[in-house]
Amino acid sequence: MNGRPRRLAGQDPDERLVATRIVNLSAVILAGGESRRMGRDKAWLLTEGQPLIARAVRTLREAGIAEIFISGRAGTDYSALGCPVLLDREPGSGPLAGIERALEAADAELILVLAVDLPRMTAAFLQKLIQHCDRLTGVVPKLEARLEPLAAIYPKRCQFIARDCLSRGRLAVRDFAEACRREQAVRIFPVPQNEAACFENWNSPAHVSGPSRGLERG
Repeated sequence: MNGRPRRLAGQDPDERLVATRIVNLSAVILAGGESRRMGRDKAWLLTEGQPLIARAVRTLREAGIAEIFISGRAGTDYSALGCPVLLDREPGSGPLAGIERALEAADAELILVLAVDLPRMTAAFLQKLIQHCDRLTGVVPKLEARLEPLAAIYPKRCQFIARDCLSRGRLAVRDFAEACRREQAVRIFPVPQNEAACFENWNSPAHVSGPSRGLERG
C-alpha cells in the first residue's frame, strides 16, 4: 500500500487522513468459528452466487491487499481460494485466537481483520479504514456507540495484547480492541450512517433472509 492515497468518491476532504506512511498491509479472514447458531459452516453460504469466504477474498483484493490469510477450521479445504491458512494456537478461544495467530504470522506492519459473515462489506469502506491508519496505528470502526473489532486494522504490536487477553481468559474481541485503544495502538473511526449496512452480518438462518446489523460476538 505505497504511494499517494486515492480520494474516495463522496469523501469529505477534511475527513481524510493521509496514509502515506503505510509500508505494508496484510489481511486475515476470520472463518474458523463453529457457527453453532447457523448450524453449518457459514463461510460457504452463498451470497450473489458465491460463498461468503470467496466474496471476502474478492473484497480484500479490490481494496488493494495482496497478502490474505484465512483463519480457518482444521480439516476444511480452502485451497481453491489461493490463500495461506492459519489454524488457531488455542482452539475454542473464538475469533481472538485467529487475530493473535495472524498478528504473529504476517510480515506486514498492519493487519486488516475481516469476519467472514459480512456480505455487504465493501472495498471502498475498507480503503477508508486504511486511509485512517499510519504504520504504527490501526483503526477500529464504531457504529452506534459499539466498537466493531472484527472489521478493523491492528498493528503487529497488538499481538502481545491479544496474547495477554487469551492468557487471562478474556476472549471478548471488544475487550481486546479497547485494550488496543488504551495502548494508543488503534484510533476509533465513527461509521457514517450511510455505511452502516457494511456491518450487517449472518449469524443464524434468519439473518440469511433478513438483515442483522452489527457483529454480535465479543
